[in-house]
Amino acid sequence: MKKIILVVSLLIIVFAGLYLAANYQRSPRTGREKLAVVTTIFPLYDFAKAIGGDRAEVSLLLPPGVESHSFEPKPSDVAEINMADIFIYTGSFMEPWAEDIIQGTDKQNLEVVDASNGITLIPGVFHDEDEPAGSNDPHIWLDFTNDQQIIQTITAAFSAQDPKNATYYEARAVTYQESLKTLDSQYQTTLANCASREVVYGGHYAFGYLARRYNLEYLAAQGVSPDAEPTAQDLINLVDQIKNNNIKYVFYEELSSPKVAETIAQETDTKMLLLNAAHNLSREDLAASKTFLQVMEENLNNLKTGLRCN
Repeated sequence: MKKIILVVSLLIIVFAGLYLAANYQRSPRTGREKLAVVTTIFPLYDFAKAIGGDRAEVSLLLPPGVESHSFEPKPSDVAEINMADIFIYTGSFMEPWAEDIIQGTDKQNLEVVDASNGITLIPGVFHDEDEPAGSNDPHIWLDFTNDQQIIQTITAAFSAQDPKNATYYEARAVTYQESLKTLDSQYQTTLANCASREVVYGGHYAFGYLARRYNLEYLAAQGVSPDAEPTAQDLINLVDQIKNNNIKYVFYEELSSPKVAETIAQETDTKMLLLNAAHNLSREDLAASKTFLQVMEENLNNLKTGLRCN
């Protein structure tokens, strides 16, 4: 039933957005000084800004502080996508609403970028009526080697839409990829020697890619969507594992209520640390121009503390 309601809602939004786009007066794409780029989530927004520099105007569909899994586009969002040069999204598993919107866009002028192209997806762990068996984990940006591929994909789209600045975009992409390689190396070194390798997360299953990359055991209270509520047995199992394995810290997620993590921490007498999946940022962090790399560096510091790494 949820899916039927979602489909009907999206159809209404798409038609309304196309109507707005058709009646929205704006200079033609060819007359712009900068590429107009629309992104769905913060990592893609930050990647596109890093590549585009002063030659791209990049916007983020998610309003500040809004949790990405619960986001539903407005007609004005559809209009913005339709008037852009490039639209970048993570893929059908992260933004199920995007496919319907793309079908109604002006494909002759709009470059649609599926950031998951060329990336091997890992299967989701939890399943329910909205995440059936066979669903994949959409949090691809939490493996920095995936991010290097995403950078290549975005750069190719920028260069295709704006060939005269291709060398500029490619040079900036190389610089950013080097930063990702450095970050990956820091994670490898810091997480190589830890008293614990178990990350207990009182939120949804977001860090599967990161755990696989750095050989960590990852236990989450919820599925890949924050709407997937943990059962009483799920919580009992986590509490038992924390007590049996002498785990000292429980991690909680950004932009969502930490009540599940708080419950686990109270039951086990453990401390809490933030582990930020960076779907989106708060208004304050966006205003301060916090970057994806900075968020991931903060995560590494908290993992070092929580896993008691040397």
